[in-house]
Parts: sequence; C-alpha cells; structure tokens
Amino acid sequence: MNKDLNDKAAQGSVNKNDLNKGSVNNCTAIATPYKKDLFTRIAISSPKLLLLILVLPVLGGLISVLLPAFSWVPALDQTTISLQGFKDLWMTPGLTQMVALSLATGLISTLLAFVMTLMILAAFFNSVWLTRIEHLLSPILVIPHAAAAIAVGFLIAPSGMFSRLISPWLSGWEMSPEGIFPHDPYGISIILGLTLKELPFLLLIALGALAQPELGKKLRQQYKVALNLGYYPIAAFFKSVFPLLYPLLRLPILAVLAYASASVEMPLILGPNTPPTLAVTIMQWFNDVDLNLRIKASAGALLQLALTGGLIALWLGGEQIVKILFCGSLTNGKRNYADAVWQKVTATMTTVVIGFMFMSLIGLAMWSVAGFWRFPDALPEQFVLLHFQSAFMQMSTPLFNTIAIGLVSTLFAIVLTLLCLEAEQLSAKRLSNFTSLIIYLPLLVPSIAFLFGLVWLQQLINNQAAFFNVAFTHLLFVLPYVFLSLASSYRRLDPRFANVAASLGATPIKVFFQVKLPQLFTPILIAVALGLAISFGQYLPTLLAGGGRIATITTEAVTLANGASRRTSAVYAIIQMALPLIGFILASLLPKYIFRSGKNNTH
Repeated sequence: MNKDLNDKAAQGSVNKNDLNKGSVNNCTAIATPYKKDLFTRIAISSPKLLLLILVLPVLGGLISVLLPAFSWVPALDQTTISLQGFKDLWMTPGLTQMVALSLATGLISTLLAFVMTLMILAAFFNSVWLTRIEHLLSPILVIPHAAAAIAVGFLIAPSGMFSRLISPWLSGWEMSPEGIFPHDPYGISIILGLTLKELPFLLLIALGALAQPELGKKLRQQYKVALNLGYYPIAAFFKSVFPLLYPLLRLPILAVLAYASASVEMPLILGPNTPPTLAVTIMQWFNDVDLNLRIKASAGALLQLALTGGLIALWLGGEQIVKILFCGSLTNGKRNYADAVWQKVTATMTTVVIGFMFMSLIGLAMWSVAGFWRFPDALPEQFVLLHFQSAFMQMSTPLFNTIAIGLVSTLFAIVLTLLCLEAEQLSAKRLSNFTSLIIYLPLLVPSIAFLFGLVWLQQLINNQAAFFNVAFTHLLFVLPYVFLSLASSYRRLDPRFANVAASLGATPIKVFFQVKLPQLFTPILIAVALGLAISFGQYLPTLLAGGGRIATITTEAVTLANGASRRTSAVYAIIQMALPLIGFILASLLPKYIFRSGKNNTH
C-alpha cells in the first residue's frame, strides 16, 4: 500500500487542492464513507471513555472522602453526620505547623523552579548553550521523586558528600558534624529536593512549546527583531517571548504546584518528623491500625484539597497582579535591565544547580558500592558489589510488580490515547477545551485528597484485586503524560498520506495501522518510556490502592530510606532510576536499529 501511495502522490494523480484539504480540520474525506465502520465507532467514542476514566475516579474519590470526613462510615457503624472528624483534626498537636510547612514548601519550590526556568531561557535563548543545558537536565527528568530525594539527602547529610569534600581542609571537621539537614524543621531540604526535581520538567515543557513549528518560528523572529532594535537579550526575551510563552506553561506550573503542596515521597524522606507535612500525616492516619483515624484522615484530605486550591488561586491571582504591575514595562522602550549582571548570575546559578544534581548522583552511586567509608574520607576504602547482590536476592517480587504494573497501565494509556487522537481526525475537530482541561485533572487535584476515597470505593467493589486496583490507579497518572507526549506528534502528521490511502480504498483501520502508526513509531516508543517512568515512580497510589500487599521498587526504596542502611537505600534508589532510564535508551535506539535494518534489507 505504501508503494501505491508514494507512486500516486509522485505522479500527481491526486489533485493538489484535495491533498491540502486533508488537514485535521477537514478529515471528513476519510471519515464520511465509513461512518458505520466498527473501528470508526470505537475511535469516535474513545474520548468519552477517556473522560470517564479520568473524571469518575477523581470525583468518586472526592465524594467518597467527603462522606467519611463528616463521620458517615457504615463500615464502622457510624451513620450519623457530624463534624467530629474536623474537631479531631483541629485538636491535632502541631496542625498549624503542618499546614504552614505544606504551604511554604509547595509555593516556594514551585516559584523557585519557575523563576530559574525563566532565567535559563532568557539568558540562553536561541543559544547553543540552551541545547547543551537541555541535554544535561533531560536525564534528571526520568529520575523518580523518591530516588531524587534519597540522592539529595545523601549529599546534604552531616556525613554526606558535601561535608566530605570540604573536610577537613576547609571546614576543619575530623568527625561528622551535627547538622539539621535533611529533616530540618523549616522544610529547606524539601524545597531543595522539589526545586531540583521540577526545574528540568518546567524547562523541558517550555522547550517543547518552543519546538512547535509555527509558535517557535514566530517567537524567534520576534526575539531577533527585539535584538535588532537594540534590546539586550534578557530584556528581549521578557518583552517579546515570555508573554506568548507563559499561557502554554500555566497548566504544567499549576500541576507542579499541586504536586509540591501535597507531595508525600519528598517530605517523607527529606522533611521533618515533628511534625511532618500535612500530606505525610494524613497518610500515616489512613494506614493506622485504628480505623477510626480514617475519619480524621478524610477531614485532613479535605483540608489538603482546600490548601492546594488556595495555592492555585493565589498563583492565578498573582498572575493578575504581576500583569498590572509590569504591563507598562513591555512598551516603555527600556532596553537594558542590568542584563550583563543577570547573565552572570544565571550562568553561575545554572552551573551550581547542574553540579549539585550530578554530585548527588555521584554520591548515591558511591554509597551503593562502598565498603568501609570513614569520615571525612572523600572516597571509600574499598568498593564492593555485596549490597547489589544481597538486594537482588530480595527484589524479585517488587521488580516484577513494578514492571508488570507499569506495562499494563502504560499500554492501556497508549491505546486509549491513540484512539482519542484518531477520533480528532475522523470527526474533523479537536478535542474540546473541557476535555483538554480534564486530562490535567488527576495532576491538578492533590492525590492525597481523592486517593483515599478511591481506595474506599475499590475496597467496597473488590478488595481482593489488589494488582488491578494498583494498575488502574497508576493509569490515572500515566494517561495525562502519555496523552500530552503523543498529541503534538499525532496532530503534526501529514494528512496527505492518509487521504491518498483513503482514495485508494483503504478503510480507516488500515490507514491507522499501515499509514499513521509507522510514522509514529518513535513518538510512541518515547510515550511508552515516559508512561513507564511515571508508573515506576508512583509511591502513594501503590501504597494505598495495594493496601500494602503490592511491593514495588519505589515503595521498598522509600521504606528503606527511613531506617535501613544507607548503602541498601542507595542500591534501591539506583535500581529505581535505572528502570526508566533503560526505557528511554531503548526508545532512542530501537528506531535507529529497525530503520537501519529496513534500509539494509531494501538494498
């Protein structure tokens, strides 16, 4: 078929105007003759299934956590609506500190990651250094939060790599010093970990937006015009690029803010224990053997939902304030805002951040193979593989569960996403703004808030299907990322190939499998790798939905980070990082190998 397509297109037997009509906006030429085709009906109905999968569990979870919060729990013989759960919550010692810690760490880390992203973009926009920074930070994106937290903790601990590198020649420390990091009461360790983890995400989201052909070309032209008019690089970026770029970053930023304010893994590993953040406390109540504490946990989940909603409202309100305060600066004609100073500050900051990240990873790797390692030696006295050997003997079940759950949730997400994107072309219209917003719903609603209610529902429906419950819960978080990863590639497909195939009599299912999917081979592999990486890093969904019966590499790593030996924790963190990294390596190598093999067979 592909040969017929190419021949017909080359010979001009298809009218050029007809080919140009084959955009996403007018794919009815393909869809109309096959309205009763089974594949077409399945594809057209897939967006509804997408909405059901994303909306029902989240709303059902919120409703199911709302009723226990007001003490209506028939399973505990409590069927009277009351505010006892909230009263118990208000009486909790240290609640004010928990709330303040959650708000401060969430807002400050998001703000720092956002500002640092903007400074890197402004200082290196349209420069080869931006590509180099992207290549350096991209691997950090696939590191799960738990592994990143363990690496950061090893670096800033009193006997960590940083203390060793400056001792005793600079610090004078011959013995491990007393320190507040990690687990400091102010949440500085949490802020540091979240900032370093979310910075690569926001930067790559911004670079992905700039990679869009039309938008990227427009912004770069505007930037060059500003430079030609005498604006300095950073001023040119903020006046000509940032106003059009920010709307594309708003939802990802809000998702980061929602996650940071209700994160569990980072505060559990890096945060204080007396008291911890609100999300960690809620999780502890929910997992307590005293089931009556679930009422207070549900009330706390609603409080966490309100806190996250308040932070999102504060951010959106801050947007308007910034717009009012700085709108005039866009047209005031000022061309230099101490650009030379900010260039140096940004270059220094970027070097420090990248150095900090890689020093954390180096320290993690060294602890995993360290034998005897006394302070303040910078290197262990010997390197051993004993820790890996003992860990491999115990991780067969967690490793199998991790891979199996990741594959199930990711493959379902890939299939549903492809059908939804095909439905756009068959129905000749994009998904509605409402549907596009709903895709972000599991990322915008704090997982700590709706997962408790979802677990209540899963226990009522089928308490024995722990594997299915965990896989379905992972799907809620994998699906948005897979969709966002594939959408731009699918929508940029040249529609003329599909139109020519349809004119040759190919059915929609043949066009889908034989024309479109081969062109999307590489983006699909990348989406699979991304989906697996998201699934591999899920801690709270696995812990709650599995009821503690499904052990994964992530749950084991978090457990070991809070009490086991530092070397064993390092091994599990490295395995946790290696799994998604292997996925992305395969996603980059397989297309090259397959296409090279195809060329060799052709010759």
